[in-house]
Amino acid sequence: MSGVIRSKEARRRAVYVAQILGVTGAYYLSGRLGLTRQVVVDGAVVTPLWPPTGISLAALLYFGARIWPGIALGALFTVSAIGDAFTVSRMGIVLGNTLAPLAAYALLRKVGFRSELVRLRDGICLVFLGAFAGMLISATAGSVTLLLDDKVPPGRFWLVWASWWAGDAMGVLVVTPVLLVLRRVRRPRLDERWAEACVLAVAVVLAGVISTRSSLSMVYLVFPVIIWAALRFQLPGSAPCALVVSVLAITAGTDSLGPFAGHTLMEIMINLTVLNACVALTALLLGAIVAEHQNIRRETEHAVVELEALVEQLAPLPGPPSGRHDDGLRTLPGRAAAGSVGQRPAGRRAQVEGGRPGRGRLSTDNDTDAAHGHHLLQVTGICPVGAASHFPAPASPLLRPPPSASPAPPAGAGDAGRASGGDP
Repeated sequence: MSGVIRSKEARRRAVYVAQILGVTGAYYLSGRLGLTRQVVVDGAVVTPLWPPTGISLAALLYFGARIWPGIALGALFTVSAIGDAFTVSRMGIVLGNTLAPLAAYALLRKVGFRSELVRLRDGICLVFLGAFAGMLISATAGSVTLLLDDKVPPGRFWLVWASWWAGDAMGVLVVTPVLLVLRRVRRPRLDERWAEACVLAVAVVLAGVISTRSSLSMVYLVFPVIIWAALRFQLPGSAPCALVVSVLAITAGTDSLGPFAGHTLMEIMINLTVLNACVALTALLLGAIVAEHQNIRRETEHAVVELEALVEQLAPLPGPPSGRHDDGLRTLPGRAAAGSVGQRPAGRRAQVEGGRPGRGRLSTDNDTDAAHGHHLLQVTGICPVGAASHFPAPASPLLRPPPSASPAPPAGAGDAGRASGGDP
């Protein structure tokens, strides 16, 4: 038995080490890919889109906070590959790049974030807590470290800080949703949506190329395609489209092509940040809204079906069997067929309400259940007009009329009293 336990522990540790190494490799490779479009702002190396931040946050949402060593190692290897010597400032950058996704993960856990991104609330939390708030740490740590190391002049600190923060935030907005969607990817069925998906893929590439490389400044051409993807395929369609558009825009911006030609470096960075943010927000929030509305509709339809079955089983309308049952009356479970029109099913226990026989209302155990079922149908709006009279109102002790002060004496009671010598 102890050998089996030791083997399970060894397997668990091996899986944990493999996860850390996988996150480290993904961080380093994505960092090297992001540095291919690096921009030097007053001695600081920044990128319009920093994919490692999106990978780090997605890894934390997948595996939990225990995966942080992989993020730290990946940041260490990536920062070391930028320069020759590893200085104290680079150590501060590594620390900031490790703490930023951890802080974003803690904020998302605090508000009950769901990685499925099927609620508008989740999309808003990812934007404002995961991207905008969490990446303040990495931008501040990196910029302050470079300032203390005399690599950034004090007058250009906020410019470097804004460029750093924008690149890290765009990594979360563009990369993290794609990775969260890939977790739920299943083999699709071959139907007519395949043709639409292929047309959408071609359309997003064409719109992205034309909008980012044409001198006519038609960057708005990508938004109808993003909206199309969100409405038809929700986040699994809009998130990859947003990633494609962002990559094409960054490529054109760093090469000064199309609408980015003739602008300064800072103007290009601002334009890229605004475009990528608008594309990512449209894809993320609209996809989450559509998914949430579809889930609400499915849940409502399911609740309506259950309520219809409940009312039909507990309190069917009195009357002859419907014409569709020509071969005989179908008896539902727990209900006996009535012998005549308006007759109550057998097997129900009658109760007499009130203190005396004959003065209360004869009711059954199922009256209250039927009344509550009918009340639920009225709330959901599926109760037919005029059917309210077939269902008794829910019995409540607060609504029961008060008993009369004194019952009327039976006929002849006064004469009997006078005959016995009592007061009249």
